Amino acid sequence: MIDLYTASTPNGWKASVALEELALPYTVHALDLGAGDQKGDAFLAINPNGRIPAIVDHEAGDLAVFESGAILIYLAEKAGALLPTDVAGRSRAIQWLMFQMGGVGPMMGQANVFSRYATEKIPYAIERYQRESRRLFEVLDGQLAREEYLAGPYSIADIANWCWVSTYAWSGVSVDGLSHLRRWLDAVGERPAVKRGRAVPGKLADSEEEAQQVARSILV
Repeated sequence: MIDLYTASTPNGWKASVALEELALPYTVHALDLGAGDQKGDAFLAINPNGRIPAIVDHEAGDLAVFESGAILIYLAEKAGALLPTDVAGRSRAIQWLMFQMGGVGPMMGQANVFSRYATEKIPYAIERYQRESRRLFEVLDGQLAREEYLAGPYSIADIANWCWVSTYAWSGVSVDGLSHLRRWLDAVGERPAVKRGRAVPGKLADSEEEAQQVARSILV
């Protein structure tokens, strides 16, 4: 059995979507980010960085795994799915996973910070991160013009990128004119396991004000 420590964020959804896709049994532990659960001693013993998601695999001697990309690789290897086993296929999937980890996630995250959560609105910062997010979307669109999914077959690379890109409106980034990206967004979003994983651990904030309160607590 796997314990999943998570919250309703794009990074949190990566783990729950993967667990649902791989049909691995797990127990959800929802953290209240606004209350600072992620900074408590109990959770820091699992993830010293104090961020969600994290998992504990009791079948592997209570192994704790943190960082969403590392969790995706671990779960895929554990289940023997969603990550090609040949050298070239595995490399392609991990490249697009790292594209999300190092690009899409951080840029969209900063777009959120400066456009929604910062008390002082700095136009240059807002435009810079929204523009870079859009550029990364265009890179994805180009790849998806050649492949049905990012690395050929559906993989953890699609899960990681979809969980962030699907929130484009919240980040203030347009997907207009990106027909291949929109096709992929719709196709991945219609997968039953993605719908189930996206609903873990529960509903999103009831209002933008509530979402901003949570975000500010995370940024401290």
